[in-house]
Amino acid sequence: MSGASNSSNFSNSSNSKYHDPKTPSDVQISFEARKPIMDPTLGITVNISKEGKPPHRLVTIGDSLTHGFQSGAIHNTSLSYPAIIAKEMGWKELRHPVYNSPHAGLPLNLEKLANDLYKEFGDKITWMNTIPVILFIRQYLDRVENYWERGEGTKFPQEGKINHNLAIYGWDIRNTLSRNADICLDVIAKNPPKNDWMRKVVENHNERASCYVLNTARDRNGNALTPIQAATLLGEEGGADSEGIETLIVMVGSNNALGSILTFNVSWSEEGYDDMSVNDKYTVWRPSHFKAELDLLVAEVKKIRARHVILSTVPHITIAPLARGVGGKARNHSRYFPYYSLPWIKDADFNPDKHPRITENEARAIDSAIDQYNEAITEVVRQARLEGKDWYLFELCGLLDRSASRRYIEDPDARPDWWDEVGGEYKLPPVLSAISPRLTSEFLLSEAQGRTQGGLFSLDGVHPSTISYGVIAEEMIKIMQLARVKFYEGDGKTERKGEVKVDFEDLVQRDTLVSRTPRNVKTILEFLGGIDKNFNFLSGMMKRNY
Repeated sequence: MSGASNSSNFSNSSNSKYHDPKTPSDVQISFEARKPIMDPTLGITVNISKEGKPPHRLVTIGDSLTHGFQSGAIHNTSLSYPAIIAKEMGWKELRHPVYNSPHAGLPLNLEKLANDLYKEFGDKITWMNTIPVILFIRQYLDRVENYWERGEGTKFPQEGKINHNLAIYGWDIRNTLSRNADICLDVIAKNPPKNDWMRKVVENHNERASCYVLNTARDRNGNALTPIQAATLLGEEGGADSEGIETLIVMVGSNNALGSILTFNVSWSEEGYDDMSVNDKYTVWRPSHFKAELDLLVAEVKKIRARHVILSTVPHITIAPLARGVGGKARNHSRYFPYYSLPWIKDADFNPDKHPRITENEARAIDSAIDQYNEAITEVVRQARLEGKDWYLFELCGLLDRSASRRYIEDPDARPDWWDEVGGEYKLPPVLSAISPRLTSEFLLSEAQGRTQGGLFSLDGVHPSTISYGVIAEEMIKIMQLARVKFYEGDGKTERKGEVKVDFEDLVQRDTLVSRTPRNVKTILEFLGGIDKNFNFLSGMMKRNY
């Protein structure tokens, strides 16, 4: 059984116990998740003539997952999956934005904050030191805000070549099609930062981050380019006998649904879904709207002179541990919990009338819509290959599904019929499998002795840790080798033979969440949970803001 067309779909009648009444009619509710596509070629052979050597070996378009976002900040862009791939290619010319700051990234690096809290207060953050902790965090946020709003962080790159990693966190398909640096600069200019004592966040942080990616992406006349337009210009640099880009990776679409778990508010797209000035109010795109946007994107991607194109599926965003399932599963054989809420709210304290939450049926509707997104993406790749284009499908959704601890791995009864057919639980590389405690998709927790659970997601509960970016890179490399892309040693000249593997021993050491885990994450979450339990401050603030 696979995708939106399988026989396990429910009708969208209001009488169905599995149907949330707010779900649009074009969402086909499915009992079982779409079956992952394990063959990136979809079984369609493409023979292409490969002449000339493209100057740009790798170009990527996407959102936070490609940008390299983790633990609440864009910081370690040299450890994004495109950068990891480039390293294994022996290609040192990959251009990517750099976000150097004393506070390790934009808008707020939670790992850095946790480590600084540990230096100041140790692993004991309790009611006894509540006021000093809050004052410390407030002063910390003030310094971060000043750096990016008034200090060195306001100096965007003015000159230079177009970046190869053109991904930007928070961007959906429409942003990728229509947004450029001048639009972002205009937003910043028209919204000068305010000195708000309570709301200590970097204002317009996405626009600021975007300018680091795109401010050098301009044509000969200085006109600002969108990511798609920038990639098109790079593709033209190959000359008459060759494409300008060897491999183009496109991984967008997560932000067409991610807002639902960031805000715990399911707002389906309606009129204006394609208008950047109004569509922020929508948190999940209807499948028909997603396909309309995808069709526009694909039309532009086809204009880019790239030898190989890899399109990624959209992950089921309800797997991300930021949305923690409350209590036990809704029923036997179900992949869902009755409610999903914030990770610091304990089951015993959870109140659906008080705390941010999405319901089981809302989660099922979101995942069902994403399955339809992925059917549309798969069909795009199918049609491109039938047209003789060397396009491939990267099954990111399947990779995450097969790594979902609480959804499937710990609950064999909830596993879909296709589980064993596609290989069951995703097998981590040996170096990662040997790590103790076992790496899981649960929210990362740590105590005085170190990490106690999690590790595949970073501290924001949404984005991968560095080692998980390595896993994505290694799976992408498999597809690139299938496309006969050549990989070289560090000298860029000696071709590597056989299956290319990511250097996970090095990556583990560079992943500080795993190798040097902050020792106070559990304490911090308990502290936040105590505030919510007694004052409903954080949960109430989320509800007010969204």
